[in-house]
Formats: sequence, C-alpha cells, structure tokens
Amino acid sequence: MPPLTNSAAVPTEVNRTNRGIAFGVGAYFLWGIVPAYWPLLQPAGSVEILAHRIAWSLVVMAVVTAVLGRWAGIRRLSGRGWAMVTAAGALIAVNWGVYIHAVNTGHVVEAALGYFINPLVSVLLGVFVLRERLRLPQYAALAIAVTAVVVLAVDYGRLPWISLALACSFGVYGLLKKTVPLEATASLTAESLVLAPIAVGYLIWLGPAGTFQSHGWGHALILVSTGVVTAIPLILFGAGARLVPLVTMGMLQYLAPVLQFAWGVFVMHEPMPTSRWFGFGLVWLALAVFTVDAVRVRRRLPVSDLP
Repeated sequence: MPPLTNSAAVPTEVNRTNRGIAFGVGAYFLWGIVPAYWPLLQPAGSVEILAHRIAWSLVVMAVVTAVLGRWAGIRRLSGRGWAMVTAAGALIAVNWGVYIHAVNTGHVVEAALGYFINPLVSVLLGVFVLRERLRLPQYAALAIAVTAVVVLAVDYGRLPWISLALACSFGVYGLLKKTVPLEATASLTAESLVLAPIAVGYLIWLGPAGTFQSHGWGHALILVSTGVVTAIPLILFGAGARLVPLVTMGMLQYLAPVLQFAWGVFVMHEPMPTSRWFGFGLVWLALAVFTVDAVRVRRRLPVSDLP
C-alpha cells in the first residue's frame, strides 16, 4: 500500500496550481476588461485621471501594505533602491497615462497591440541590456514582429506610437523591477509614494478646473475607485505568481490583450481593414513561435532548474 503522504501530496499540488491559475486568470481578466472602465471617468481628461489614479493608488496600497506587514522593506530601501523605484514610477506613470489616453480617444486596438508585442520587447531588452543570447526561434519571432510593425505603420500612415510607447515603457519597467528589492505590492506602494506628491500637486493646481468637485458625488467616487481598480488585479497577480511557474503566468498574460482587442473591434467598432488584420496576424504568429519555443525549452530543463 503506497504511503498516505504521497497520495495526499498530489491533490494538494493540484489545488495549489488551480488556485494560482484562478488568481492569474482573474488578474488578466480584469486588466483585459479595463477599457470599459476608463471612459466612465470622463469628462475628466487623461492627465487628471492619471493623477487621481496615482493618488488613490497610494491610499489603497498603503493600507494593503500595512495589512501584509510590508512597510519594513520599504523603510529599509537604500538610496540606489529609491532611485530605481523613482525610475520605475516614472515609467509606469507614462504607461498608465498613454493607456488612459488611448482608450478614451478610441485607440483600444492599438493599445492592445502594445501588450501583444510587450513580451518581444522584453526579449530585445534582454539582448541589448542583459547581453542575453537568443535562440533561432527567438530571432525568427523578432523578425516577424518587426515586419508586423512595418506593415501596421504603413496601414496607420504612421508608426503605431501608442503600441510602441506601451510596450517599451512596460518592458523597461519590468526590467527595472528586477533591480528593486521589494515584492510587487510593496514596490507599487513605494512607486506611488514617489509619484503622489506630483499627482496631488497637479490636482491642487487644477482646482476648480478639475472635475472631482464639479460633477457630483457619483463622478467623485468613480475617480476614487481608480485606486481599487489598480490594486485588485495586482494583488491577484501577486498571489498567482507565488503558486504557479512563471511560464504559466506568461501564457496567461495574453488573455488581457485578447480581451482588449475584442473590446476595441467588436464593442467599440474600431476600424480593422484587411491590412491591419494582416499586421496583427503577423504579431500573433510571432507570439506563437516565441511561446512554443519557451515551452519547449522549459520541458528540457532539469526539475532542479525550474522556477
């Protein structure tokens, strides 16, 4: 008769993985449907919405960080650590601002493209910053992605700057996060601490010209809710990342841009001519090559080397 410990361990591991996947799906699902949320904050402009998001995120994240007991790590940050936090905060502010602007000006599809190509931008950063060596399938994926950007640039009549700004800002942000000795929740709290004085200062300067006081309690509460909208998917993501391998979370990340793309095309009815479908098809092909290669390499790794 096999030991009871072995038979009990398998269901426990399965439950752990299932919970991790559920948390990950929840995080990416919320990030995927967020294009339905930002228009609710109009007539506030993109910069005002961004300032409220930063300010109220600090309030929510400060509470979450206190509940989780993570303030000690923030207090121990070195000068170099705060420099990295400041740089990361600036990048995430750019990312948030560009995304809010894109959604509220009818460029949801172009914004989704940015998050489709983000993994490939991360690979490029690995090559040029971390001096990593690429495998042949990765070279192929990057070549296909560059071709896709050229096709889409011709289609748009300009570079898809929203996509590139989102992909590059988030890619560099992810790279910097590797240097910050804080987990995700405390890191966002520290970034909010750095950004909040600027955001609050802007809102004070805006004064009566802002919409917080002039459009009723309902509008004010929606602006306040930006902190919760920021915190909930982050918390879910952090919980999921602790329970499942990084490659699994990497596979789940495509859920968000797929939902964003679907919202832009089928709900907002943004134009998608044949040439644009072709460009997106190339991006998806590049992601397929990249993902299959990542899974294949992971399967070859010894168990001891797996994350």
